[in-house]
Amino acid sequence: MTEVLSQDEIDQLLTAISSGEVDTEEIHQATDQRKIKIYDFKRPDKFSKDQIRTVSIMHETFARLTTTSLSAQLRSLVHVHVASVDQLTYEEFIRSIPNPTTLAVINMDPLKGSAILEIDPSVTFSIIDRLFGGQGEGAKFTRDLTDIEQSVMEGIIVRVLGNLREAWSTVIDLRPRLGQIETNPQFAQIVPPTEMVVLVTLETKVGEVEGMMNFCIPYLTIEPIISKLSAQYWYSSVRRGTTTENLNILRERLSTIEVTLIAEIGKINLTVRDVLSLRQGDIIRLDSVRVNDPLSLRIGDRQKFLCRPGVVGNKLAVQVIKKMEGLDEEEFEELAAEGEEEE
Repeated sequence: MTEVLSQDEIDQLLTAISSGEVDTEEIHQATDQRKIKIYDFKRPDKFSKDQIRTVSIMHETFARLTTTSLSAQLRSLVHVHVASVDQLTYEEFIRSIPNPTTLAVINMDPLKGSAILEIDPSVTFSIIDRLFGGQGEGAKFTRDLTDIEQSVMEGIIVRVLGNLREAWSTVIDLRPRLGQIETNPQFAQIVPPTEMVVLVTLETKVGEVEGMMNFCIPYLTIEPIISKLSAQYWYSSVRRGTTTENLNILRERLSTIEVTLIAEIGKINLTVRDVLSLRQGDIIRLDSVRVNDPLSLRIGDRQKFLCRPGVVGNKLAVQVIKKMEGLDEEEFEELAAEGEEEE
């Protein structure tokens, strides 16, 4: 609300100006120093600076993971890092990329809609050349991908999407899937041309070939989790590290790890001389092991279960009968007696 001056205040102000106590130029300078922000209603900013910064941090992790995975797969020096994160209209993004190019439409489950991963043709052909046994040279001229080249790039993009899921894991359990690959940007209209998007530009270097990868995410897709794209939420989620979502991710990843199981009949210490003198038909007496004693099932280097040997079909097998934790000598004898009864 504008403050209204009284007549006495107006008289005092006029007296101060006439006496030189107040300089009118200072008043004009103070007015000119007002901060004016230009706002384009055709391009409304839908992402705050804090949210843009969080998106940048997330994709710096994605860039590091992609650097490692591509270097291992291509057996060449690969470097990926975030060059910029900007918000613009989808039409501006489409106009800024070459034609033809490698343009992958990504389904962003469980988020609605799709995103686009665009890989510069020079980077695309360098990757293809490297996988086909070349030195990783880029193409001298741009062209559409052949069916074989497109199939090769699908494998690369699927691996990259695994890195994207890990980079987003602190915000959402993203399950990105490759929908299709286009070479003409005009055929990839995932949102209206005037829709705002966030564009993550990644500088990519494969060997001596340099280019760009662009990851375009529409605002409509990212809107349900926009509140999580804040520095406060990001750092608090990283610091907690034990949320239900994180625990589920850890369980899912641990469930796919392969471990070695060893059914150990018994053991004995032998000298190297005894081992070298072993011949076919020799009998090795194991320490304190009877025929009916259960076997020890080892996971890695730890004894975890007791088991009995057997056969399933035409394959050797063991049956788990008890955990090793808290097993005393009396229980062990009972299990051995049960084995004798079964015999």
